[in-house]
Amino acid sequence: MNSAEEMVAMARDSLFHAPRAGTQARTGEETPYADAVDWDELRRRMRGALLRPGNPGFDDARKLFNPLNDDHIPAAVAQCASVADVSEAVLAAGNRVPLAARSGGHSYVGYSAPHGGLTLDLRRLSAVEVQPDGTATVGAGAVLRDVYSGLGQANRCLPGGSCFTVGIAGVTLGGGIGVLQRKFGLTCDHLLAAEIVTADGRTHTASATRTPDLFWALRGGGGGNFGVVTQFTFATDPAPALTVFVVGFPAGKVAEVLSAWQPWITAAPRELWANLNISGGSPPSCRVAGCFVGPSSTCSPLLDDLVSRSGVLPNRRTVQDRDYFNAMRFFSGRPDRESFVASSRVLSAPTPDPAALAGLLTGRTDMAIILDALGGAVADVGVRQTAFPHRTAFATAQIYAGATAASEAEVTRNVGEVVADLNSQGIGGGYVNYIDPALPDWAKAYYGPNLERLRSVAHDYDPDNVFDFAQAVSRT
Repeated sequence: MNSAEEMVAMARDSLFHAPRAGTQARTGEETPYADAVDWDELRRRMRGALLRPGNPGFDDARKLFNPLNDDHIPAAVAQCASVADVSEAVLAAGNRVPLAARSGGHSYVGYSAPHGGLTLDLRRLSAVEVQPDGTATVGAGAVLRDVYSGLGQANRCLPGGSCFTVGIAGVTLGGGIGVLQRKFGLTCDHLLAAEIVTADGRTHTASATRTPDLFWALRGGGGGNFGVVTQFTFATDPAPALTVFVVGFPAGKVAEVLSAWQPWITAAPRELWANLNISGGSPPSCRVAGCFVGPSSTCSPLLDDLVSRSGVLPNRRTVQDRDYFNAMRFFSGRPDRESFVASSRVLSAPTPDPAALAGLLTGRTDMAIILDALGGAVADVGVRQTAFPHRTAFATAQIYAGATAASEAEVTRNVGEVVADLNSQGIGGGYVNYIDPALPDWAKAYYGPNLERLRSVAHDYDPDNVFDFAQAVSRT
């Protein structure tokens, strides 16, 4: 008969592939190998709460942003109140059950709620403090709303994502694209140090001078691969006056707008960032939204130029001057929870066939392709200087579709078809923060030439694969 340890090891792979729609687990149901950890002893050793199925608050604590992941039932949720709690949880659960950290809970496929494992809920480690020299320390459980609010009150800014409920940890560890990136770079480019608990339960301060390989990997190597980050230290910039805008165009004009948008954003000053959001339909429609570092009086002529290049009269145009926090809030319009399926590709250069890309969403309602322009300060950093490899790319493409539990399988197929069509047009690569287990050759898509070094760092800091999951660097 196999030992308990061998049985747990044999079960690890299946536990990391959580049930999806149609195989719903019952809340309160005992999860596989739940007795592999002495939960009572861990509860005694923690300052924060340890919640098990059936405990008050467990069901709310385990749920992530995407309701399609509600069938992920961890054996426990550790509501960590200190770095020591994180260390105790890692030591108690490591190599016994699946283990993952949760901040904002936006992992697209629910990796931060490992079925049958332990979720380390970091949301109580969320303090945002700005020092007199402009550096900011941010708890790994902070969401972008809190980060932008805290920095804005100190008249500082940090480039980052647009959804207010996304966690700063996931944004930073995946690179951190956002509406200020062409002027200020990625979120990870502002990282000065990270406090991290590794697989042996020890706490390290990763920085360029103390642990250069680990520090390199944390800037774009993806969340969950090397340990549990508990705090970040960022360099920030003075908060500028900003202009936000949306220019909407009538249906059936996507090819014309895309043909104009590509050279327009390529030639634009780095103070200007804009995306192109293509919405499926018969025919598809599109809008251009963005942010300009400066006043609307300087931004508006740039938008006039886009309209002129496209030859299409907009049916909507909004241009507003805002301060840093309210500009970030302008882009934050998502509900507390949202059901969706998503994937990504990366455009290494402008597409030579805008009509072909524009036609991909014909008849596909509730689906969008969102092209986020790179360039500017993003390209000031070398491809191998950080783990984020897409420094010279033109734009990222997110393929995003609304779904329900009943439609998930069909929507997933549809998203996969669009991804395959983009690939056939020569649009490859992928952004790790839009993580997708079905993405072809996902490891190279996410990490490109940095993959082998990431594997080496993962082996050095987690030789026993404590932080294993279906798309972990160690799996490649």
